[in-house]
Amino acid sequence: MESLQQLERYQAVIAQVREEIGKVMVGQREVIEQMLWAVFGGGHALLEGVPGLGKTLLVRTLSEAFELSFQRIQFTPDLMPADITGTNILQTDEEGRQQFRFQQGPVFANVVLADEINRATPKTQSALLEAMQEHTVTAGGVTRKLPEPFFVLATQNPLEQEGTYPLPEAQLDRFMLKIDVPFPTESELREIVQRTTVRREHRVDKVADGGIIQEIQNAAQEILFADPVLNYAVRLLLATHPSPEAIDPVRQYVRAGAGPRGVQAMIAAAKVRAMIDGRLNISYEDVEAAAVPALRHRIFLNFEGEANGIRTDGIIRELLAAGAKAK
Repeated sequence: MESLQQLERYQAVIAQVREEIGKVMVGQREVIEQMLWAVFGGGHALLEGVPGLGKTLLVRTLSEAFELSFQRIQFTPDLMPADITGTNILQTDEEGRQQFRFQQGPVFANVVLADEINRATPKTQSALLEAMQEHTVTAGGVTRKLPEPFFVLATQNPLEQEGTYPLPEAQLDRFMLKIDVPFPTESELREIVQRTTVRREHRVDKVADGGIIQEIQNAAQEILFADPVLNYAVRLLLATHPSPEAIDPVRQYVRAGAGPRGVQAMIAAAKVRAMIDGRLNISYEDVEAAAVPALRHRIFLNFEGEANGIRTDGIIRELLAAGAKAK
């Protein structure tokens, strides 16, 4: 990053995006913040929460604040991979000649909302998750690049499991962050009712285009980190693995710890957090703030952990408490 003035400009853009979302969304500040970490960190996010919390509205509002193409895909059991990626169709021209032409699917957009991703079959989920990883789609032997910037914001309902296809562990790893959407507080519920039961239009202004988003993503990568902070993030990741040296909850309840993408996600999110805070280097606190959304879907419980209803969030918080002593 060339100057502090640039940093202030990026801060102002992110603040404007947050303000536009606030015109529509009630509360959910932490959710909005973490979603911005994923977007400007160049990753994808999985939003999990019960129906009615505004997950779809949140993603739609975010997309409205950007001058970017947007597509919403409602995942259902009968959705086929080609319904997402596109397919070759046979067309006849004016002279009667027939030829195949590729018809793009909805994944060819800058912002893709994958609504209820766990309702589609694994084959269809894989088509989207491959596009997320490679930023390309291959059909008929031809590979096509997706537009940039490109990010997927997916939602899933944790309560309704009947007829769903939970994402495999390896595919969960494709999401930079998993964001839990909490139930609103009493005052927020009152505000939601006041906003939604009277006729009122909330116009969301477009405040950021693809160019500035990519500028911010590139600038975030230039945010610095000191070796002790990086070592702390790495130690934290390694501590999620069950071993004789691990803390009690990890030894007792964890089957497998987070992979290398976990520490990459932590550092990427920490960089955006530092940038939003107007700093050119990340702190221990940035890593700690990013740890839960970056690791919660990358730690897998054993049978005892599942049977006892253990949550990975609690294990990560215990690791943070233990890790802080070793800074």
